[in-house]
Order: sequence, then C-alpha cells, then structure tokens
Amino acid sequence: MKKTFLAAISAAAALICAASTPTQIDYSASLEMNASSGRTAPYMIGSWKNGRNPYKNSALLDLAAKKDIDRSRRFDWSAGIEVLTGWQHSLTYDRYLAESDSWGTSTMTPARIWLQQLYASVKYRGVFLQAGMKDHHSIILPDGLSSGDLSRSDNARPVPEISVGFIDFQNIPFTSGWVQINGEIAYGRFTDDSFNRQQYNFYEWLLAEDIYYTYKRCHFRTNPAQPLSITVGMQATGQFGGKSYIYRRGKLTQTRERGFKLRYIWDMFFPWQGNGDSYYEGNSLGSWDFKARYTLPDKSELSFAFEWPWEDGSGIGKQNGWDGLWGLYYSRPGRSLITGAAIEYLTFCNQSGPLHYAPGDHTDTDITAEATGGDNYYNNDVYGAFDNYGLSIGSPFLMSPLYNADGYPAYLHSRTRGFHAAIKGCAGSEVDYRLMLSWQEAWGNGRLPQATALHNTSMMAEARWNASRITDGLSLCVQAAFDSGDLRGDNFGAYISVKYQGNLTFK
Repeated sequence: MKKTFLAAISAAAALICAASTPTQIDYSASLEMNASSGRTAPYMIGSWKNGRNPYKNSALLDLAAKKDIDRSRRFDWSAGIEVLTGWQHSLTYDRYLAESDSWGTSTMTPARIWLQQLYASVKYRGVFLQAGMKDHHSIILPDGLSSGDLSRSDNARPVPEISVGFIDFQNIPFTSGWVQINGEIAYGRFTDDSFNRQQYNFYEWLLAEDIYYTYKRCHFRTNPAQPLSITVGMQATGQFGGKSYIYRRGKLTQTRERGFKLRYIWDMFFPWQGNGDSYYEGNSLGSWDFKARYTLPDKSELSFAFEWPWEDGSGIGKQNGWDGLWGLYYSRPGRSLITGAAIEYLTFCNQSGPLHYAPGDHTDTDITAEATGGDNYYNNDVYGAFDNYGLSIGSPFLMSPLYNADGYPAYLHSRTRGFHAAIKGCAGSEVDYRLMLSWQEAWGNGRLPQATALHNTSMMAEARWNASRITDGLSLCVQAAFDSGDLRGDNFGAYISVKYQGNLTFK
C-alpha cells in the first residue's frame, strides 16, 4: 500500500513538473508547386513525401504545427496538426459501363483541402501511446536515401490509428545495456474508400471498402555505443474486416461481408485459422529485417542492411529465394561534400514460386497436395492492394496502383528487380544537394505474369538553400526529375517549395 501511495505521489509530481515546464511549439508554412509532362509526377518527385505530391501538376499551401516529446523527461506529451490546401491535377481512369456494355472514363479529382497529420501522444519513461495520423519513417533504412521500407515507408499518407510501443530502443534488463529492444503495435482504419471507387474500372478483380489496418514490429539491437552494432527483427502489417465486391468481366460475381469484430484484433495479432472457413484471418504481410552498422574513427558510419518480404508462411520461412532489398549505406556527421550515400539491389521475382494451390479451394478434385507460391506481393484476392490513396504503404519501387491508367486497382508489376542509388551532401555553407538514380525491369505480377520485360530509368536532382540570411527559418527546395522507359513512361517534371519554420515558447 505504501509503495502504491508513493508511486501515485511520484506520478502526480511528474505531471505538475511537466505542466510548469516551458512548452515549445514548432510551426511551418510552405508553398509547394510541381509540373510534369507525363500523366503523373515523375516517380522520384511523387514518392517519399507521404502522399503529398503524386499528381501531374499541383500548387499547395502546407500549414503545420507540432509539439515534440522531450525524451529526457520521465513523462511528456506531443501533438501535431498539418493541413494542405490548394489545387492538384485530376486523373482519368478507364471504366467499364455495364448498362451499355462499353468502356468509358472516370475522373478522380483530388481533395482541395485535407488533413495530412493530426495526432496526440503521451509517454511515460520509455513507453508511448499515440492516436491519430502521423508520418512514418523506417527504423532500418535511411529516409531520404533509400528506395523505401518494404513494410511501412514514408511514401503513402498515414492511416488513422491507435498505437502503443517503446519510444526508442530500450535496454533489456540484466543485459547491462548490451541488448536493446524496440517495438510497436498499431490498429487503424483506411479512409480511402471514395478514392478507390473513383479509380476502379468495375470490370476485373475487386473493390474493397471499410478495411481495417494493423502494424506490428519488434527489433533487437546490440549496444550502439560499440563500433559494431547489429539490429535484427521483424515487421508485420496487414488488412482485415470490411467488405469486398468481386467482379469478373464487368459482372459482380460475389460480395464478401466481414464487418468488424473485436475478435479480429486478436486474430490479426496472432494470425490463425480461427474464422470458421479454414482461412487465416485477414491479409498479413511484412519483412524480416537486418542491419549491421560500423562506426569509423572519424564518427562516419558504414552500414549493410536487408529486408526480406513475406506475404504468408512460405515467405516467413524464406522460401522466396533472394527476394528482398539489399543495401550498403554511408553517413557522415556535420557538413561536408558527402554526408550520405546508398546503393541498393532489389528483387521480387521469386515470390515463393509461380503456383498457389489450396486443396480447400477446389472440392471437385482429388488432388490433395498444396503449393504455397504465387505470393503476388502487395496484392490480396480478398482485401485488395496494400496501398493508401493509391500509393504503396511499403516500397514505392513497386509501381503503385495510382499509376494504372486502366483503372485496375492492383500492383501490375510487382515481379520486378533493379537497383537504386543516392548521394547527398553540402555544396557550401548554405546549399545542400541530393542525387538519386534507379533502374528496374518488370514482368507483371505473381498472378498475371508478362513474358516481355518492361524497363524504367528514373533520376532526380535536388538543391536545398538555407535562406536564413534573408530571414531566419526560410528555405527553398528545387527538384528536377525524369522517368524513361515503357514501365512508367517517359516523363519530365520539376518541383519547388518555399518554406518558413519558426517556434513559439509558452510557460
């Protein structure tokens, strides 16, 4: 009883101290514009911006404010809001018109104003609880250089969710700081039903609505203070609930109503055949992660990392060959000509083999053997594509459904391989630069293979000027990029943003 009373007094004191400590609010306002010669923005302008600028032309005002968590305090809180408003170019998609048995088009008009981020979180010691929409970043790969995390990257708009986890890597008791753990569990719901209905061709595959989302990860890391540090773990994400409308040659052939049940939360935490029809609940996918980081005497770092994707048990058991992202990275603190570099090899061509056969799906045959191939990365025959507002939640290297002019709402070319390279640094005291280059070839996806490969080459050059000598907090960013090839099409585009950042302090 005495210990409980003392703990309550300690928690109350922490709240009082937090309330009496000055609070800093960071705010920003930016004007962003882009223009392109193709149907959408080039790959390297439309990617890695959490869904902000994927369209052909746009002019947007981005307003944001946030209060970050102070990790030095035992108890603290954070909150943030970001609103974008302006104009974006509409997209036209092919659509099947059942009443006339003909093909027409539909126009997808982006919202003129939307909430990009809105969240609040609290932390106590090393644990946090958060609710809302917040941009995500990879725990393994370097944002700004990498092609993107395979499970949850900075490519698509964030999904509204509730999450709990460790605020950072935490020391595991009785290891004397030699082993640390980091993890998170999140559940949310997609809000892109209207977008999906505008994009879908209503001819083939499916339309999924009211879908729920989950994300989980657990990583272990050796002592980061040592020259060599190893990180290893797994990410698991997925879709569940909702309903699906399945179309075959323009006819609605099946409707699957699942809705939402509290049991689904448990079923998605430990996927098992508990839903009564011999299937595992939901669509589960993720990656095995590994990173080895070595610190040189000058404090620069060399890293080797890989992420191995999985879509089901065969992928978890690494029966999908060399599929994955394999990368080498360099980083250097301070300002110098080169402050970071990356080179990655990506391949998604195995997919656990070309065939998937479940005996329970075919009751009219005596064949009882099972083949767990045809992983068809980021596509699911019940829950649809693993995307949000048409953009990949995972790696944008696999061309997102947003770019399918025929209105097919899936990843058409996930059987792909290629490389990605990037370098960044400082060109003087006020200008930073970044260069990115990628090449890939693709052969359709795991269910719809293509005999002849499609190719793409993309490149982007960026310059960022710190204009604080004009006024504190002012910066200018310019990007020029192109795509070339028959996969993404020939496209050239430019992007420019003028941004002002400041802060306010309240007692």
